[in-house]
Amino acid sequence: MKEVKKLWEEVRELSLGNNSEVERLNSAPTPLQFLRDHVSQNKPFIIKKPNLHWPAFSLWPQPSYLSNKLSSSLVSVHLTPNGRADSIVNHLGSLCFASAHVERMPFDEAIKLVSNSNLQDSKLVAYLQQQNDCFRSEYSVLGSECDEHIPWATEALGCYPEAVNLWIGNHLSETSFHKDHYENLYVVVSGKKHFLLLPPTDVHRMYIRQYPAANYSYSQDVGEFTVELERPMRFVPWCSVNPYPSPETRESEMAKFPSFFDGPKPFECTVNAGEILYLPSMWFHHVRQSPDDNGFTIAVNYWYDMQFDIKYAYFNFLQSIHYKSPHGPTLLEIECGVSGSVASAPNEGEADKVTEDE
Repeated sequence: MKEVKKLWEEVRELSLGNNSEVERLNSAPTPLQFLRDHVSQNKPFIIKKPNLHWPAFSLWPQPSYLSNKLSSSLVSVHLTPNGRADSIVNHLGSLCFASAHVERMPFDEAIKLVSNSNLQDSKLVAYLQQQNDCFRSEYSVLGSECDEHIPWATEALGCYPEAVNLWIGNHLSETSFHKDHYENLYVVVSGKKHFLLLPPTDVHRMYIRQYPAANYSYSQDVGEFTVELERPMRFVPWCSVNPYPSPETRESEMAKFPSFFDGPKPFECTVNAGEILYLPSMWFHHVRQSPDDNGFTIAVNYWYDMQFDIKYAYFNFLQSIHYKSPHGPTLLEIECGVSGSVASAPNEGEADKVTEDE
């Protein structure tokens, strides 16, 4: 449908003009500028010098500091065999949506698991990324070392963040494409975060399908993971595209998802330590990360409730349109023959809240 393809191009021009890169501001916007120039336009940006005077920037990159500060804290650590939690995996010949195995343990043990994930013979990847406002619950003892909210965003949006989350991982952790119903202010404390971004209007390029929900289960006795489907069965709508297929699967992935690989390229941006990314609500994003000299990437993000206004209604209408790629099957027809098939499910729907971002 040429009208949909034209929409992809027009939204890009409106979002970022003739630039292929996300706008970088030298300093934080005023509340009015943020609301007028970015929230209302659903337009991302990065602040290079946000004028944040957080003790966290100098203290948290030191593993010994966090271990001492959080010595009595129990935290949730997410374990996977490959660093890709909350993603599509092959289970017994069929595709499912697998969430991480989660364990509660003392912080000192958890951070050692994250560090040991880098070892060549490690059979697991650990990531501290509980979400659900984890910074103000599991990590509340660190509350004085960074801001409880972003003042100019709070004033512009008329509310405090619904959730503040802490993320501690290494280069092996990766977040599959998804979107959130939040205005997201993402602050990197150490290391770097690498984002691929697509505007909400590119929904048809994501090949969102319903996948059976499953969970990784980890046995410490044998050091191995298994995948267990949830019972009773439920389905999770999730993006099917892996933007970084292996050399062995690249050709088949491109054939299965031509609208993604043959369409406009995603916006790419790297958020460095001390910088803030504004990620507008409903933008699709995929995240990788690079560690600091100690092997960690640390970030704090602030989720502000989005306004369910006319933009949300437009998005739902666009998503309901039956779009057929001129080079391949429709979203409903596509079957992932190389990696497996998808179990029968209800119609496609909204993706859930982010589960491993960032």
